[in-house]
Amino acid sequence: MLKELKPALLMLLVLTILAGAAYPALVTGIAQLLFKPEANGSLFEKEGKVVGSKLIGQPFSDPKYFWSRPSATAPMSYNAGSSGGSNQGPLNPALEEAVKGRIEALKAVDPAQTAPIPVDLVTASASGLDPHISPAAAIWQASRVARLRGLPVDQVQKLVDAHTEGRQFGFFGEPRVNVLLLNLALDAMG
Repeated sequence: MLKELKPALLMLLVLTILAGAAYPALVTGIAQLLFKPEANGSLFEKEGKVVGSKLIGQPFSDPKYFWSRPSATAPMSYNAGSSGGSNQGPLNPALEEAVKGRIEALKAVDPAQTAPIPVDLVTASASGLDPHISPAAAIWQASRVARLRGLPVDQVQKLVDAHTEGRQFGFFGEPRVNVLLLNLALDAMG
C-alpha cells in the first residue's frame, strides 16, 4: 500500500508546486510586464493619491459632478467586494419604489431639467458596479453640472463628447461614458 501511496503523494506535491506556485507566478509576472496598469486594477491617481478605478463604478453625490448609475451591491452601495444586482424584476414593488425615489432625487437636484430621465440613471446594472453611463445620461446631467460650476453648457457637452467611448471593435456593446474619467477631466478644467 505504501508503494502506491508514495507516487500519489509525490505527484500531489509536484502538481501543487506547478499549478499552485509556478504557473500563478509566471502569469503574474507576464501580466506585470505586459499589462501593468490593467493587472493592478486600472487605478487612477490624482496628486499621488488613488482616486478610483476605470473598471469599478464609484459614487458621486455632489451635484457639481456627473452621477454614476445606482449601485445594487450590499451591504453598502458601490461595494466592490459584493458585486451583484438586486435581482428584482420589473414588476417588483421594491424596484418600483427605488426607481421612483431616484427619479424624485434627480428632479429635486435639477428641477429645470424637464427632459425624460435616461433609464440608466435610475436602474442599477447587473453587477451593481458599472463605471459607465450612456451618453444620453451624461448629456441629461450636463446642464446641472455646467450651472453649478459656472461653465457654458456647450463646453460641458463637448467634454462629454470627448469622453464618449464607442462600441468595442465597432460593433460590441453601446457607446458609453466612464463617469470617473469624465469627472476627473471636469475637475482639471477648474
